[in-house]
Amino acid sequence: MSRTTDARPQLTTELSEAEFRRWYWLKSELIGFARSEGFSTSGSKPELADRIAAFLDGKPLPPPKRARNASRHIEGPIGRSTVIPPNQTASQQLRPFFVEEIGSSFRYDHFMRTFLAENAGRTLGDAVDHWYETRGVEPPETLEQLELIRFTKAWHLAHHDGTAAECRAAWRTHRSLPVDRRPGPENMPPSEANFGTCTRTTSWRCWAPRPTGWS
Repeated sequence: MSRTTDARPQLTTELSEAEFRRWYWLKSELIGFARSEGFSTSGSKPELADRIAAFLDGKPLPPPKRARNASRHIEGPIGRSTVIPPNQTASQQLRPFFVEEIGSSFRYDHFMRTFLAENAGRTLGDAVDHWYETRGVEPPETLEQLELIRFTKAWHLAHHDGTAAECRAAWRTHRSLPVDRRPGPENMPPSEANFGTCTRTTSWRCWAPRPTGWS
């Protein structure tokens, strides 16, 4: 089992489950590790992290979530009264209908894909109405995007005069620290932003250089 460290470790088999949980990892890093160890890379980032944590702790790996069964081909003419079958996907079979009803600008998006998949028994006419109702609505963010958005809002709320560049530097430092050492965005003022002047993170004021490949 590896010991706790103040510097971000490499993701290797020497890492303990507890130490793995202390750090921020990109999904690409998790996928690369899982692939190198020969187990499934499928699923969301939290699912993949749980799988790696179990692997590092010597526990059975949580099985990947089962994918939905494929939807069946809809028989007969397709129109607004056509009933959506279980597990319907955003299929090419339905695209001509939606283009005719909505126009050539129609594209399957998050809202339409979700409606088709989760509303068996309703009609394609309901799906068209749903498409119009969701125009102008922002799709839900990914887990990583939500974390960044929350940090950015909190940082600017605490530091009204801070610049976007200073906020980005604070975000990179926030990610580079273990969970139990993060001071919170409200405690990372722009005046302390001495990013890149230290090679070792001994405190949150000593900001480690940006790791290669980080965005």
